[in-house]
Amino acid sequence: MTTTNNAVLVDTDVFSYLLNSEDKRAEVYKKHVHNKTVAISFVTVGEVLYGARKRKWGKKRIAALNARLKSVVIIPYDMDVCRVYAELKDQAKTSTGSDRVIGANDLWVAACARRHGLPLVSNNRRHFEALPGVDLRSEAPAVSKLQAQQH
Repeated sequence: MTTTNNAVLVDTDVFSYLLNSEDKRAEVYKKHVHNKTVAISFVTVGEVLYGARKRKWGKKRIAALNARLKSVVIIPYDMDVCRVYAELKDQAKTSTGSDRVIGANDLWVAACARRHGLPLVSNNRRHFEALPGVDLRSEAPAVSKLQAQQH
């Protein structure tokens, strides 16, 4: 993918919020994707397809998901993404002196963002905030406040 100032990589959580027009969290994140080229990683594709299977979505909902997947750029893995993944995993380990708890899927998403020079839009701020070279855009505090108001 050619890096532009007009593209963002959306993490699985935010992509899921945006899929559901009734999800109030989607409103919080719309400003990050408005008039942008939206990209997702190959990992996000696998995660949302698994989520649909797990929840036994019907044909209509699966068709809507497939249409949405066709409307975004999907970042595949390549050797450069693999190298960045290795760097991030090593940096996460050495920055804390131990294996920092960052899931492999999150590292792959971060590697895709960093490799392509894309801001990463995620509500999982704590998963990504300490990773070097990852331009994180998160509205986690606003989402937490919104969720607290709903309870």
